[in-house]
Amino acid sequence: MEGTVFTPSLEGMKHVKSGSGVILTKPFLEVCKHILPVLEKFGSAMSIVKSDIGGNITRLEMKYASDPSKFEELHSMVKLEVSAKTAKSSSSCTNGLLWLTRAMDFLVALFHNLVKHPEWQMSQACSDAYAKTLKKWHVWLASSSFSVAIKLAPERKKFMEIISGSGDINADIEKFCATFSPLLAENHKFLASVGMDDLKAS
Repeated sequence: MEGTVFTPSLEGMKHVKSGSGVILTKPFLEVCKHILPVLEKFGSAMSIVKSDIGGNITRLEMKYASDPSKFEELHSMVKLEVSAKTAKSSSSCTNGLLWLTRAMDFLVALFHNLVKHPEWQMSQACSDAYAKTLKKWHVWLASSSFSVAIKLAPERKKFMEIISGSGDINADIEKFCATFSPLLAENHKFLASVGMDDLKAS
């Protein structure tokens, strides 16, 4: 493997913003898609998160494909739903973007933990990241399912070896977290501005 598993997403992040600094739909979703192979390396421990992310990417991609020029900017589909009063629907693109962003928050926190706390076991890195990000938005059932899944996480050293490839994995993770976090924060800020950043799982 040329570089690390993060190489494609790091390359993709260079194209997420337009010349005027707006987040573009297709490049943003491509970056999220590039994270899916990283999740595959976790095995069944991340299957819930992976299917959730995949489903939300597909939902947003379908909306984008329906009118690429109209939905070129990521937040445009949310604005449309907010004005049509359909944003709070569980099948809305607003809901899809919110949960996609939250899942990415979790992954950024998890990868950050793997670099900053080399002494932590994988389960501790996962649990801490979950507590900081997704947990407050999940109902009890989702939360307990996640706790069970974390127990299936691979051994940390083995996982890091698998994702390293031929590159510097710690440097790539740090770069990924530093570059992706501001984009996710921008999504949250926008969603909060239209009153959609605090929806809980139904």
